[in-house]
Amino acid sequence: MDVPRRQINGDFAAGPESRSEDRLSIGLVLGGGAARGFAHIGVLRTLMAHGIRPDVIAGTSIGAVVGGLFAAGELDAFEEWCRQLTRRRVLGYLDLKFGGSGLIGGSRLVRKLESALGETCFSDLPTRLAAIATEIGTGHEIWLTRGRLSDAMAASYALPGIFPPKLIGGRWLMDGAMVNPLPISAARALGARLVIAVNLNADNFGRGTIIQDHGPDAEDDARRAQHQLDRSRSRIFRTDRLLQRQFFGAPDRPGLSTVMVEAFQVMQDRITRSRLAGDPPDVMISPRLGRINLFDFHRAKESITLGAEAAEKSIEAISESIAALS
Repeated sequence: MDVPRRQINGDFAAGPESRSEDRLSIGLVLGGGAARGFAHIGVLRTLMAHGIRPDVIAGTSIGAVVGGLFAAGELDAFEEWCRQLTRRRVLGYLDLKFGGSGLIGGSRLVRKLESALGETCFSDLPTRLAAIATEIGTGHEIWLTRGRLSDAMAASYALPGIFPPKLIGGRWLMDGAMVNPLPISAARALGARLVIAVNLNADNFGRGTIIQDHGPDAEDDARRAQHQLDRSRSRIFRTDRLLQRQFFGAPDRPGLSTVMVEAFQVMQDRITRSRLAGDPPDVMISPRLGRINLFDFHRAKESITLGAEAAEKSIEAISESIAALS
């Protein structure tokens, strides 16, 4: 089904050969947010339907993955794969690996990216692209702008403790959201005059407040007793069941993955707020993704729809910004 398109920034998703040199350079910033990142697909679909094609893309974590696949012309295949994900299929990609530098080996996901991108490099892309990563040891913010695209993506989404870091150019790299979850500065540095940013974590109402008075309650002793009982029972559990309980948790206790991801989300949210205060985008797209957890990869269809709806609401603001800057 063809979607009516309205020309805004000079062409209808045309390649670089049909663009004029003096047209407004548009940058798209795709933030991190794990499973919520499928909303980036809906945002891109809506922008393209209105004739808005980014000249620059800066992405962190899942934003780097979606942005890179879009720039490489692989968004259709990626979206088809996302929409077919179920809980069982997601678990099939989680190759648990204890004893390494990440709980998930990540080799299955890397093979998926490599099968889609092959030897595609940044220099092969028609769009300027930067994938943001963080260097282990120094904490440097690394902008990956050359080399193999699949390697850069794997580094940008290497969530500490979950996925192993990636060695690129002599530097061990991990998730870019540690330093720049919404890389507006990178888009501007790459030449974007108008910056559109997609914040996947803006819909966190009720999070990050202050609880002024807190202490133990009457149920703490009962929880402690239950914990002792669980420890005694765990001796007869099979090793694989223990590992699953440790990773995924139980109804009354968060697992290792939940603790690490929630801690990461709190840090990412605080960093994003701080950086937005000093360097806001020209237009912010904020999908309402609060009810989608960071590991809800099986809810891709919902995330894509929410991203498309948020982008549609921002079209008027984008067109006004383009008119003001042109």
